[in-house]
Amino acid sequence: VVKEKNRMGECPVWEERENALVYVDINAQKVCRWSAVTREVQSVSVDARVSSVALRQCGGYVITLGTRFAFLDWDTQEVTTILELEQDKPNNRFNDGKVDPNGRFFAGTMAEVTALGIRARRQGALYTLFPNLSVIKQLDQLDISNGLDWSLDHRTFFHIDSLAYAVRAFSYDVHTGKIACPRLVYHLEEEERMPDGMCIDVEGKLWVACIDGGRVIRIDPETGQRIQTVRLPTPRITSCCFGGKDYAEMYVTSAYDGLDEATLAKEPHAGEIFKITGLGVKGIPQNFFAA
Repeated sequence: VVKEKNRMGECPVWEERENALVYVDINAQKVCRWSAVTREVQSVSVDARVSSVALRQCGGYVITLGTRFAFLDWDTQEVTTILELEQDKPNNRFNDGKVDPNGRFFAGTMAEVTALGIRARRQGALYTLFPNLSVIKQLDQLDISNGLDWSLDHRTFFHIDSLAYAVRAFSYDVHTGKIACPRLVYHLEEEERMPDGMCIDVEGKLWVACIDGGRVIRIDPETGQRIQTVRLPTPRITSCCFGGKDYAEMYVTSAYDGLDEATLAKEPHAGEIFKITGLGVKGIPQNFFAA
């Protein structure tokens, strides 16, 4: 549905009030919005890699860019920094983020690959930004903090650390926002490659985007079984969300960064955004950051 190619399309969010898909292109340093009505993409450029975007209750967005939490006013294109973290880790940046059922923004960090092609291990963390703009650290020593969501009864938090090739579940206290007691839900098979973004459907099943696996997979967190695979026409599938009328459509982002010229020539759809219909299951609306 979006032919405008993204270097690293990520973090799709359906914004019902705009009838639009909001997402980021991390490496192009842009927050984008595709209108389902006009089919046009608008974007706002920012001054660092922008890795996640979420809806604000009062309008506009909360974003993570570089190692900062910030607000983005779409109309004025103004970015207001809330807080900067991890200034002692110059190679780190934020990665994926999402708002919890109580209006708090969870987002995690990762170490970038350096010029030598080496990534420092266990440098990432997971943080929660509260509506009063205070921040707590929830997890430490992560490699690439990535996809996240909450169970329908709000008692479980799901999280991906990509280099562990696994989806984990934590007990979650909706009143305090605290997480505890990690357990393994699913370990990806070799052909599925690396887990990236994730969302949940109305049946409580998880959908995981498989970067370099060219697919999204549906997992039953109760049994730990993969129950469905949807293959897409390009390998670097990064994230997914439900949206559209009644949240019956799935939107899937992809990337072309990381593909060499020979591969790119064979991958004309790399970096585009796809819509999957006919899944037979719907998603749930996004939560709003309560500030």
